[in-house]
Amino acid sequence: MDSQRLDSYAELIVNTGLNPDPGQDVVITAGFDQLDFVRLVTEKCYRREVGKVWFNWIDMPIEKLHYLYQNEERLSNFEAWEVEKMRWQSEKLPARLWLDSDDPDGMDGIDPAKRARTQMARFPVIKPFREAMENRHQWCIAGVPGKAWAQKVFPGLPADEAIEKLWDAILSAARANGDAIANWQQHNALIAARSAKLNEFHFTTLEYQADNGTDFRVGLMPQGIFTGGAETDLSGRIFNPNIPSEEIFTTPKKGEAEGLLVATRPLSYQGSLIENFSIRFSGGRAVEVKAEKNQDVLEKMISMDEGAAFLGECALIAEDSPINRSGILFWNTLYDENASCHFALGRGFDNCVADFAGYSNAELKALGVNDSMIHVDFMIGCASLNIYGITADGRKIPVFRDGLWCF
Repeated sequence: MDSQRLDSYAELIVNTGLNPDPGQDVVITAGFDQLDFVRLVTEKCYRREVGKVWFNWIDMPIEKLHYLYQNEERLSNFEAWEVEKMRWQSEKLPARLWLDSDDPDGMDGIDPAKRARTQMARFPVIKPFREAMENRHQWCIAGVPGKAWAQKVFPGLPADEAIEKLWDAILSAARANGDAIANWQQHNALIAARSAKLNEFHFTTLEYQADNGTDFRVGLMPQGIFTGGAETDLSGRIFNPNIPSEEIFTTPKKGEAEGLLVATRPLSYQGSLIENFSIRFSGGRAVEVKAEKNQDVLEKMISMDEGAAFLGECALIAEDSPINRSGILFWNTLYDENASCHFALGRGFDNCVADFAGYSNAELKALGVNDSMIHVDFMIGCASLNIYGITADGRKIPVFRDGLWCF
């Protein structure tokens, strides 16, 4: 890949995505095969005069070996240094960057029940540190090609050609062609304007219908707002958590979801692909799931905790989004969710409540923000999808018609 394009992408990730303060530490999570790009991003961070750049190196084949050969007790255990590392992050509040290059099938062959039990055992230790960091620091997820991922997206090509082609797709999806930062300034302004238009209606309910069987209603909180693109943390720092990002989203009201959602793209969940699936809701809860592949993984996912079977996000993306127009199935949620309308099971977003900083965690939950250890997006958008917003006075307003915005 052309070095100038990679340099521009690294600039975009650091300056628009992460936006670290001078003196602020940065934590980068990446795979071993991304060393060259990590070096480039690290230099961009230091040119911003950050404090220190730290690294979490990950490798999915090694992670798989842990689950194949370690027992549950060992997998569930936290060492003292791991707890102190989380404590340090919750107190220091570094800007966090994850460069995602995971193999979509990389964890196939492990026992999903064993993995679910170990994650449930570990979560009570993780949760207070996660809550201490919520909305108090900048974070960003961006993609970098890995060999296995590239060959999944472009099967039949030699590894080098597949990686080059995936690089081109990633840069195009990230609007990193030409002046990437100017592209994102314009893009964020459009998302903000469309979010403001949605918020003018004060919808109480969204209704979904599509030819594939989707027939669904979801309730919205009176205090809820639609947002997207750039976010602002409680210190006033602006950042873009997802590169790319095409979605406008809100947090639905817990307990108000009825009907069937039919997935239109595969879901790569922690290295296992769930394909051709649907989820039926009643009383707000996922009560029935069906999948042609890895249904057991989907079933374990929605039973991870009490909130895992409830919705935490409702996102709107038109069928003419650049990622969808590319015709590429990325087999990666960061990209595929930005090609299609989607929902997420699990944890909701506090910042989708107007003036959320003035509420306690308990008050946010009482308003209807779901709480869970998971947040998993699944895609339901298609060319026949119609969405209507219902207002408090009973008006039914078209939001999407045949997969496209009505305004």
